Amino acid sequence: MAIGQGNRRGRDGPSAPLILVVVSLFVLMAFEAGQAIHDRTALAALQRAQQPSMEQAAKLRQQLQTLAGETAALAASGDAGAQRVVEQMKRQGVTLSVPNK
Repeated sequence: MAIGQGNRRGRDGPSAPLILVVVSLFVLMAFEAGQAIHDRTALAALQRAQQPSMEQAAKLRQQLQTLAGETAALAASGDAGAQRVVEQMKRQGVTLSVPNK
C-alpha cells in the first residue's frame, strides 16, 4: 500500500450494508405509517356504524330512568303494586329512587 492511499471505503461514500439498513428502515417506517392510517380509517368507520345503536341505547336508558323514577314516585305515594315492584327490584340489587325535579 502506498502512502496516502489508505482505506478506499472512506472516500467512496457510505458502504452498501449501511445503505441497505437505511433503506430497510425507511421501508419499514413507511409500511407502519400506512398500516396506522388504515387502522385509523377502519376504526372511524366502525365508530360511525355504531352511532345509531349508541343513540338508541341512550334513548332507551332515558326511558328506563323515567319509568323507574315514576314507579318509585308511585311507591312513595303509597301505591301497593309499585311498592311490590320496588321491593322486587331491591332484592335483585336495583335501587329505584324518586327523580329530583
